[in-house]
Amino acid sequence: MTENAAKRLKTETGLASAVAIGTHNGHFHADEALAVYMLRTHIPTYAGARLVRTRDPALLETCHTVVDVGGEYDAAHNRYDHHQRTFATNFPGRATKLSSAGLVYLHFGREIVARSLAVPEDSEQVGVIWNKIYESFIEALDAHDNGISVYDPAAVTAAGLAKRFSDGGFTLGAMVGRLNPNWNDEVPADPVAAQAAEDARFELASQRIGEEFDRDLNYYTHAWLPAREIVAEAFAARQEYDAEGRIVVFKGQSVPWKDHLYTLEGPNQENGKAVYVLYPEKPGPGSKWRVQCVPVTKDSFQSRKPLPEAWRGFRDEQLDQISGIEGGIFVHAAGFIGGNKSFEGALAMAKKALEI
Repeated sequence: MTENAAKRLKTETGLASAVAIGTHNGHFHADEALAVYMLRTHIPTYAGARLVRTRDPALLETCHTVVDVGGEYDAAHNRYDHHQRTFATNFPGRATKLSSAGLVYLHFGREIVARSLAVPEDSEQVGVIWNKIYESFIEALDAHDNGISVYDPAAVTAAGLAKRFSDGGFTLGAMVGRLNPNWNDEVPADPVAAQAAEDARFELASQRIGEEFDRDLNYYTHAWLPAREIVAEAFAARQEYDAEGRIVVFKGQSVPWKDHLYTLEGPNQENGKAVYVLYPEKPGPGSKWRVQCVPVTKDSFQSRKPLPEAWRGFRDEQLDQISGIEGGIFVHAAGFIGGNKSFEGALAMAKKALEI
C-alpha cells in the first residue's frame, strides 16, 4: 500500500507557485502529459505548478517533482521515471510495467479518487475505483509507452490472425502523439521561442488527455459506482423471471451493468449466468422496453445467446407475426438487442428466445 503522497510533499514556502514539475522536452507522449495533468489538477500542492521541460540534470535538480525523465524512481523525493534498466514496478495485481502516468497514479490516485468521492482515502469504494480506473484507462497508457501489445504478438502470429480493416490507430497514446509538431512544420529560429512553442503544444496535449481522464473519473465515481447496488438487487431477483436466473430486469431504468454483472456471476459463473437483460428505455410509466443480450465479455460483439435469427431485422407488425408476441418494435439485424412496447412483451420475447 502506498502512503498518502501529499504528506510527503516538500514545499519550503508552501506556495503552489514555488512548486515546479520537471519532465523532458522534445517529442512528448501520453504518459507524462497525463502525469503532469493529474498532479496539477487534482493534487492541491501542485495547483498552478510551473512546468519545466528539459533534459538538463542541473535544471531537473531544481524541480520539486520530476516525471518521465532523470533515470530515478524515488517517491520519497518525488522522482517518477521508469526508463532505467532496473525498473520493474507495476500496479498491484497487474503485470504491465508502469510508465510515468502509472507511477503518479500509483502514489496519488487514491487521493484523486477520494477527493472526487469526498470520502476518506481508506474507504472501500476508493479502492474499488482506484483499481477500476487503472485497469480501464491508465494501464493502456503504461503499455503503450513501454511497447507492450494488448495481445501476445507471437500468439497472434501463430494463430494466423490478421486485421480485417484498419481501426485508424486512434488510441489514447495516438491522440496525444498527433499533437506533436510535424517533421516539416516551421520552427522559430530563436531557441527560446522554439521551446516555448513546443511547450505550448505539450500543454495542449496535457489538457486533452486530462479531459479524457476526468471523464473516466467522473463516470466511475458518480455513475458506475452508484449502479453497483442497483445491479446487485436486480441480480438477486433474477429467479423471479426465470428459474435458472438467465433474465435480469432493471425495473426503474437502465444503468451501467456489464462490469457489475460479470463480477456478481463470479470468474467461473459459479453464481449463474445471465443471458438477457431487460430495461425500460426511460424512467416512468408507459415506457417501451429493451431486451439486450449479455455479451461473452464486456467488450465483445458476440452474445452469449443472440435473439433468434428468424426475428432479426424485422419490425412492428411483421415482428409480431414472426415471433408470435404482440408489441414488438424491432430486433437488430445482428441479434444483440430488441424492443417491445411493454415489459410483459419484452419478458415474453426473452423467455421465448431462451427456448429457441
